[in-house]
Amino acid sequence: MTLGDFSLLHYLIDVIDILLVWFVIYKLIMVIRGTKAVQLLKGIIVIIIVRVLSQYLGLNTLQWLMDQVLIWGFLAIIIIFQPEFRRALEQLGRGRLFARAASQEDDGQTNMTEAIAKAVEYMAKRRIGALISIERKIGMEDYVETGIPLNAHISAELLINIFIPNTPLHDGAVIIQKDQVSAAACYLPLSESPFISKELGTRHRAAVGISEVTDSITIIVSEETGGISIAKDGELHRHLTPETLKEMLLAEFNRTKAASSSRWQWRVKKNG
Repeated sequence: MTLGDFSLLHYLIDVIDILLVWFVIYKLIMVIRGTKAVQLLKGIIVIIIVRVLSQYLGLNTLQWLMDQVLIWGFLAIIIIFQPEFRRALEQLGRGRLFARAASQEDDGQTNMTEAIAKAVEYMAKRRIGALISIERKIGMEDYVETGIPLNAHISAELLINIFIPNTPLHDGAVIIQKDQVSAAACYLPLSESPFISKELGTRHRAAVGISEVTDSITIIVSEETGGISIAKDGELHRHLTPETLKEMLLAEFNRTKAASSSRWQWRVKKNG
């Protein structure tokens, strides 16, 4: 092996090493996405920036203080965020940490849309109040933790059973992650928007509230009127039919394809 071949091999090993490190970091970010650890990570970045600036500007006291925060902070992180570390280790043990993420454009989403549309149509006809929030890119783990964990395969029958009045889980929101009902009876933040009609109740305010802080899609069935609504991006779209609801969900799940082939636009009747 010549000196040039050895240098090329060493270069390739360095490239592979860097790519593997970035891949591990990416997967770890995917694990903590949607949890309180995300806010913690932002805080650590701010502390590191302050530490570097204090050293550059010669602020010795501030630099010493940031050093202490970094040294003892990692011990506090391990204690406070023990559930997140446990979740990562469990996924690693199951072989899921490095598994390839499933595509969103598959039969699973079509089946989920069918189940939601069927359940919503049933509940709307009988004026059974419902609140169903579907997670998208921004995680909703903080809100899942406020409810009762289910981790059940989604079906119309399950959703209908959850929202039957006077049952233990009917009060609150159902949160769907991927193709599973992660939890029921979850608490969602209420919107403070003054543009929400006064005739609308807590369910609609909660739906708009969660859409203001995440990119989730939230479906509401009114207990008073049986009306069907969707909240997305801080906007409330009301007076939908089951067919329109199904079309909107499919358009969202297949946004790229829908942009060229579907005539539906999200700008429908707003806060009517």
